Amino acid sequence: MADTTGTPGTGITTSSEPHPRKSSWKYIGPGIVVAATGVGAGDLVATLIAGSNFGYTLLWAAVLGCLVKISLAEAAGRWHLATGRTLFDGWASLGKWTTYFFVIYVVVWGFVYGAAAMSSSGLPLQALFPDVFPAEWSIKPWAILCGIVGLVFVWLNKYSVFEKVMTVLVGVMFVVTVYLAIRVTPHLGEAFAGLLPVLPDEKDSVLNTLGLIGGVGGTITLAAYGYWVNAKGWTNTSWMKVMRLDNRVAYITTGIFVVAMLFVGAELLHSSHTAIAEGDKGLVDLSKILEAEYGTATAKLFLVGFFATSFTSLIGVWHGVSLMFADFVERYRLSRVVTGEEVASGDREKGWPFRAFLLWMTFPPIVLLFQGQPFRLVIIYGVLGAAFMPFLALTLVWLLNSSRTPASWRNGWLSNSMLTVAGLLFVVLCVKQIWDVPWADFF
Repeated sequence: MADTTGTPGTGITTSSEPHPRKSSWKYIGPGIVVAATGVGAGDLVATLIAGSNFGYTLLWAAVLGCLVKISLAEAAGRWHLATGRTLFDGWASLGKWTTYFFVIYVVVWGFVYGAAAMSSSGLPLQALFPDVFPAEWSIKPWAILCGIVGLVFVWLNKYSVFEKVMTVLVGVMFVVTVYLAIRVTPHLGEAFAGLLPVLPDEKDSVLNTLGLIGGVGGTITLAAYGYWVNAKGWTNTSWMKVMRLDNRVAYITTGIFVVAMLFVGAELLHSSHTAIAEGDKGLVDLSKILEAEYGTATAKLFLVGFFATSFTSLIGVWHGVSLMFADFVERYRLSRVVTGEEVASGDREKGWPFRAFLLWMTFPPIVLLFQGQPFRLVIIYGVLGAAFMPFLALTLVWLLNSSRTPASWRNGWLSNSMLTVAGLLFVVLCVKQIWDVPWADFF
């Protein structure tokens, strides 16, 4: 195997590669974090509705979506370990356009997502404890409380504590989703048939299928994975085997969540022709259906799982995206290459850029909880969000096939194929998102 150290951006190596560590389950951590953060309430609803509309027909698409995300997260983690540089530092080496895109995206996205994440976390708490606040206040007090608790937790704790809490919450998510999947008694023969790549006989079935493949767990958290790898203390190629095992665990876990919710949609909703609302409120609708079918205890258990799903996404983004923003600030403040070792030191989590972005995602979005989301801002948020995933996939192809990456860790044919497929998939979804925007109303 070739050396991984040397002059950044040249591919020139100067010393022997660290001895590979044996991949072991005891090291697993960043993968759990990325799985918990990437799968939010909206992803579960999308899968639930897919099961409701098409039964098991699109099970293969959900599984394929997880495989696509494995390739993206693996590529991000491999860049961090093979080069010793952060992903933003790699983007910066491609030209200033990447910086402009990232800054505009992360500022707008963080503002709108902050309100969405707080609302999503507040919904199940309001359903669990309806009498704590007056009904006319809706979910606002719970949403604000979730945002502030998330802020304080991430502000006061380093990665090691953050990872442990995320692992516990993932355990709750796992137990609840698997329990529900078993409770609805899935037809396994039909489920296995759903692994065959067949499109539903419906209008726009291709775009709906692509949306399911690209949507589940596909956010900026895929880019944050490399940062969590470094925060764990993995900073060189000796951790490559460990990272790859960790990444597979992440998306096997994601796959279990997705398949479980598709089972629930197929058995509980599709068979009875029951519809639920789009968005996070669909999970509240589901809790009412579960209560009618299986009793109050099952409904409340589901709401606990709903909260765990939403709150892990909130604190995961609060931590991971703040870490990326801090890396951007440090890269331009110091005007030099920034390394994974700097992320691993934990100093970034105590610095003002990290905490400033935490505050940005918590307090300004509270205004949106009271006034609603401005139409133009939501449009910009949607377009930028749709553009981020093709940006991530295609820049990873660029970085990992260039001299910026040591030769032995550049993309092989499989990685190039998966990343190219991912890039094309997200380009199609991005074009659709932009096409569907009511531009006449925007201007």
